[in-house]
Amino acid sequence: MSERPVLIVGFVTPVLMALAGAEPDGSVVLVEEPDVIRKRDLLAKLAGSSLVRELIGWEHARPGSADEFYATHRDLDPVAVIPLIEYATPFAARLAERYGLPGAGLGAAQILRDKALLRKVSAAAGLANPASATVTCPADVRAFMRAHPGPVVLKPANRQAAVGTQIIHDAAEVDRAWANCVEQDEGVFVPDRPMELSMLAERYVPGPEYSVEMLVRGGRQLFANVTGKQLYPGPRPVELAHIVPAGIPDDLTEKLMERTRQVVSAVGFGDGILHCEWIVSDGVPFLVECAGRIAGDGIMEIIDRAYSMKLLRSYVAMMRGESLPELPRRATGGAAVRFVPMEPGVIDAVLGIEQARQVEGVFLVDIQVGPGHRFTGLRSSWDRTGLVMAVADDPAEALQRAEKAAGLVRIEVTHSED
Repeated sequence: MSERPVLIVGFVTPVLMALAGAEPDGSVVLVEEPDVIRKRDLLAKLAGSSLVRELIGWEHARPGSADEFYATHRDLDPVAVIPLIEYATPFAARLAERYGLPGAGLGAAQILRDKALLRKVSAAAGLANPASATVTCPADVRAFMRAHPGPVVLKPANRQAAVGTQIIHDAAEVDRAWANCVEQDEGVFVPDRPMELSMLAERYVPGPEYSVEMLVRGGRQLFANVTGKQLYPGPRPVELAHIVPAGIPDDLTEKLMERTRQVVSAVGFGDGILHCEWIVSDGVPFLVECAGRIAGDGIMEIIDRAYSMKLLRSYVAMMRGESLPELPRRATGGAAVRFVPMEPGVIDAVLGIEQARQVEGVFLVDIQVGPGHRFTGLRSSWDRTGLVMAVADDPAEALQRAEKAAGLVRIEVTHSED
């Protein structure tokens, strides 16, 4: 086949499904970690794919592996290189440089992958950050708490999906929290080999949370959206809901977008999408973290619904070097994602799915668990059991519909004895 392929790094089912209707057959070469290919049985899953021309097993999360890939696969001559997962962003950025294609830039990708480094770079650019420090043991965390009274957040500086993140209110909690936070288990989504871990302690900043999803070409904004967020209660700051648009005053929307443009400039981000998270405390946006990739959690889908657009397709077209029509500046409606909570235990039955699908405005009910599944408690985004998506004329109503549908899903469990 002579057509230059789109090189995608990282397997994300909804994204590939969305591209299947937009990109030509056989136009994608997918790169994924060999361990992930095996654990997720990707050879079988992609056997009937008309979109994916080739699946290449490569240790893309290993530093420095992009140049080895380029030396081995120079003749691929892709038209674009696109990362879909967090751990693939430096690899994709470097590979784009080697192939002479648009990309984030390796320096920007490495800064965004390291939360401690991002703190320093963004603070130097004048952006508000919570007080933070790299910590290597529980004693370091207690010392940070003495210097910064009040709750702190302990989290990895180089992980995704809120893995290992916990809010600590008292020094007596530190030893247990440290043990819980440094125990990393991302299952089928990561390679089996150990990944270096660095930890941060940060002052807890109270306030509503938002994310900005921004499409950037040549360091300039082409499109931006602000998503409102809700978190599960408790010490693990895992997202319970996303609302698009956020339903906030225009001046706050513009402030969050402007701060995200400052992040783009500070890290030197070139071409791609950013998913930048903020907490607004007393009117001041504090940077939480920023990812140089598409947003997860169904945010891309609800942006499409709320803005009557195809953001993923625009992203791919931009990375292919194509010109884009003017993208929308305002939403035409509202959309929301609401996750379905469950109690710890072993699932006996999942009920109410069909009733949830009948709620007005609901267009997706996706439950990932069934009888026999054991749930030990919410530790990260990977532990969530399923979600509901809904649309309406405005974001508040969309969230109400999603909440109503999620409440109709009943996950019955036998409670664990331990």
